[in-house]
Amino acid sequence: MTTTVTNSGRWIEDWDPEDETCWEHGGKHIARRNLLLSVFSEHIGFSVWSIWSVLVLFMSPEIGLGFDPGEKFLLVVTPTLVGAALRLPYSYAVTRFGGRNWTVFSSAILLVPTLLALYFVQRPGTPLWVFLAIGATAGVGGGNFASSMTNITGFFPQRHQGWALGLNAGGGNLGVAVVQVVGLLVMMTAGSTHPSYVAAAYLPLIVLASLLAAVGMDNIRVPRTEPGVLREAAANRHTWWISLLYIGTFGSFIGYGFAFGLVLQNQFGSTPLEAAGYTFLGPLLGSLSRPVGGWSADRWGGARVTLWTFLGMAAGTGVLLAASSRGSFPLFVSGFTALFVLSGIGNGSTYKMIPAIFAGQAEIAVTSGHDATRAFARARRLSGMVIGVAGAVGALGGVAVNLAFLASYGGPGGSGEPAFWAFLGFYAVCVAVTRAVYVGRGHTTSGAEATAETTEATRA
Repeated sequence: MTTTVTNSGRWIEDWDPEDETCWEHGGKHIARRNLLLSVFSEHIGFSVWSIWSVLVLFMSPEIGLGFDPGEKFLLVVTPTLVGAALRLPYSYAVTRFGGRNWTVFSSAILLVPTLLALYFVQRPGTPLWVFLAIGATAGVGGGNFASSMTNITGFFPQRHQGWALGLNAGGGNLGVAVVQVVGLLVMMTAGSTHPSYVAAAYLPLIVLASLLAAVGMDNIRVPRTEPGVLREAAANRHTWWISLLYIGTFGSFIGYGFAFGLVLQNQFGSTPLEAAGYTFLGPLLGSLSRPVGGWSADRWGGARVTLWTFLGMAAGTGVLLAASSRGSFPLFVSGFTALFVLSGIGNGSTYKMIPAIFAGQAEIAVTSGHDATRAFARARRLSGMVIGVAGAVGALGGVAVNLAFLASYGGPGGSGEPAFWAFLGFYAVCVAVTRAVYVGRGHTTSGAEATAETTEATRA
């Protein structure tokens, strides 16, 4: 294992995290350093991605921006959609440009949406389309997740990936809670007429994240994404089963995180300060629980943990329906908080399932007579691609959550109950899929299917 410095950045040659000797003699320290800096960069990305969930709470006739509830939900949908669309190309970019190089770029570009928000968010009379365009640029923060997860997957051995991916994603997810805390602090100290202060607080942090990535991170020589790997992943049924489950876990987390403040305003008439005072708690606990999901999956298996998570989320949604019918604010907040925690656990356990599934396929292929090196290289290649695909599709779940709330609250006297019934039905589907595909049959495909898939990959 050697480190070289070129015009394209610092590169580590011959990186093999599965080599226990290299791992114990310096490899784990390099991996952990890159993980720490990746968490910080992704954290800032999540904050910028979700910044409009805070800024819309400030928008009122008092500052010359009197948008209705439907328009505000549309403002939080837009960055969610763009962030989901960027996740797949961002995951490609790591293998093309290197993890360090791409982290520097993806961090620095966050200055664009932040500066635009800073300039326009307190300009009275600014039309909705301008804010929609600025919100779209904030979607770049959502892409950071996919590139960061793909990068960190390459640094850690398979036996530690549940912990590492859970910590990386959980630290990133905390950005949703932290930006809401920043918004709360601004409201408490400067009032609800200074949303530009929220954007201003992130400018030095973006610069710091870019500089730290440039100084402290490394590129590793991993196989570039081959032209046929997306087609190969698309042909594998597990890609779509995992993506469906990730819609239920991460889609719920990010969708609820973006919408919770607006839901409280519309469901209970909360003031901006009251809404901001509650919105950070759920995303905070959900982010902290994500590493727990990864650790639990390492210990008990991702499928079992995911199954129990969805059963809990269905029960939590039932609590929201009961709270809505009774008009109980404490019960409503408690139900949402439970959903955030469970979605965080499910995020970690579902992502842990990805390398386990494809490693299992590789083991079956090896026992069937295929070359071990090629089989496990294929497993790592597919795992990286499926992480990107599932991350992109899962983020679209956040779009669906906010569109459901838009439909429920868009009209006069709207209620969230239709959206909650839709969520309950979807969680029931996720329970059925997890039970039928994974818990009942294990994490691998059948021997015949795995052998056929590996044979096809070898021919290609």
